[in-house]
Amino acid sequence: MKYDFDIPFNRKNTNSLKWDLFDVEIPMWVADMDFKAAPEIQEALQAKVDEGIYGYGLIPDEWYLAYINWWKQYNFNIKKDWLKFTNSVMPSISTIIRELSCENDKILIQTPVYHIFFKVIEDNKRIVEENKLLYSNGEYNIDFEDLEEKFKDENVKFLILCNPHNPVGKIFSKNDLIRISKLADKYDILVVSDEIHCDLTDPGINYTPYGSVSKLAENNSITCFSPSKTFNIAGIKTSAVCIPNETLRKRIFTALDNDGVSDPNIFAITSAIAAYNNGGNWLNELKEYIYNNKIFLKEFLDKEIPELKLIDSEATYLLWIDCNQLNIKSVEFNEFLMEKTSLLLSAGLQFGLNGEGFLRINIACPRSILEDGLNRLKEGIRLYKQENMS
Repeated sequence: MKYDFDIPFNRKNTNSLKWDLFDVEIPMWVADMDFKAAPEIQEALQAKVDEGIYGYGLIPDEWYLAYINWWKQYNFNIKKDWLKFTNSVMPSISTIIRELSCENDKILIQTPVYHIFFKVIEDNKRIVEENKLLYSNGEYNIDFEDLEEKFKDENVKFLILCNPHNPVGKIFSKNDLIRISKLADKYDILVVSDEIHCDLTDPGINYTPYGSVSKLAENNSITCFSPSKTFNIAGIKTSAVCIPNETLRKRIFTALDNDGVSDPNIFAITSAIAAYNNGGNWLNELKEYIYNNKIFLKEFLDKEIPELKLIDSEATYLLWIDCNQLNIKSVEFNEFLMEKTSLLLSAGLQFGLNGEGFLRINIACPRSILEDGLNRLKEGIRLYKQENMS
């Protein structure tokens, strides 16, 4: 392999949210990776630093082409005027919420789901409506009967789709996305698709962009995506909003400008272009490494902690673990792990009430750190049983 992902780096005292917010030795919670960004991105950024002048930036044609060419691999034929630079996905979604709904309107999400969806809806004084994913035999699927019932509610203004899904790691099939688009069209519901994890799939597997599955989906959707998760550059704040529908596009692009969400910095522009134009080989090796970490974790659980069950997934470096056999409260147990083993995971309850009994773990780290974390998890369970189940 050209790139070495086994090298651990000491990220303590680097103003890292992941490593410095909590006093723990092994943080495996927030979604950033413990790998250096691709050398191709580092070199592009260094060249920009070496210029020595860091004034206001403009979006060049190269930025648009980088996005357009990257999404061709997913059969999403994006046009230049569909794209708008934004500095982050969640602020973009916040602007969309304010522009396309009113206070006390309902926004639909599919739980268990990324916890910031709850926050951005509630902070904007809208109401969270849940289309709970069906969980059976270790697998999650969309409850389409419930989805249609929720779409019938005139107070529901749009669905925030998470594709691929965080935390369950599911890539929604083309057929599922087409079904969503038909129901959304029938009940005049907009779909806002957060596709920030789209590139982080198992080797040989591609995701399907929601906006690519049909003209209905294309005309009635807003897609948010970014190289930030894929290439571990979240701190640079670079993303894009894609809106094919001209009327909707003008309205949202104006709102993004008014909120100051679309002001680019020169490093955000540079990093995105370098990532999409030159980061493909690095990404392929990264995906292989993360997949092998997933296999390592599964085999560890099967052998060392059989009470825990890994949910099968196809995407993201965030794995969803079923702990229901232990009958634990996820928040309580996560705090116990922090105190007793200095390991920090993500408690399932924060992803919705139907996340209780689960934990989310970030495996985007060198194998040595993953192994250390899993041994701490095993020891934490032993201690928890000793103190609470004797």
